Amino acid sequence: MMKTMLEISQLNVHLGGGAHILRNVSIQVFENEILTIVGPNGAGKSTLLNSISGLVVPTSGLIKFYDKRIDTLPPHKIVNLGISHVPEGRQLFPKLSVLENLKLGAYTSRAKKEMNETLNYVFNVFPILKERAGQKAGTLSGGEQQMLAIARGLMSKPKLLLLDEPSLGLAPKVVNTIFKSIKNVAAGGVAVLLVEQNVHKALEIANRGYVIESGSVVMEGTTEELQNSDYVKKAYLGI
Repeated sequence: MMKTMLEISQLNVHLGGGAHILRNVSIQVFENEILTIVGPNGAGKSTLLNSISGLVVPTSGLIKFYDKRIDTLPPHKIVNLGISHVPEGRQLFPKLSVLENLKLGAYTSRAKKEMNETLNYVFNVFPILKERAGQKAGTLSGGEQQMLAIARGLMSKPKLLLLDEPSLGLAPKVVNTIFKSIKNVAAGGVAVLLVEQNVHKALEIANRGYVIESGSVVMEGTTEELQNSDYVKKAYLGI
């Protein structure tokens, strides 16, 4: 029996001007899985991640992490509980070195204590970052910056990693490397909630998925079920 780690029930989110972005969204993330959320631009996928990490306050509904309600908590407390969010666009500190960016990710008291051990772990997952440790983040290639963003997210020792569009703007070969790394992270015991435009790639590495359109969940299933769905094939896989 898979243990539920994150449970979202009947979530509604309204943003500026009263726009209804998420409508009665309910999803579950299990331990040790990669769960993907796919859907068109503007469907509410990033808003969902922002709601989980405390950057957006829902209008109604519940978000529970290991049975503890978190939808009323500020972001720093949510990070302390074990949820790390790697936003779209990477949000690195370009003038700081790779190592300095990584150390900034380990700001919770638990993460600080284990920082050297975690650094070794992320350098194992992303060997190129070890080579670039003294280099300014702004001088890295797009793929290396994305690796750094994910690695920095791992520095807080999360149980759940939220990834928003990790393949955005990257060459296909680099995308393969990033997705292989995401699989390695999940194999190391960190659950991953992946929002991704590259539906082919997302369904290749995920265990299950949800399709969100216009703020509502329209389909869910194992990745095999989604890959075999005529609707997903036509709408998202170009088949």
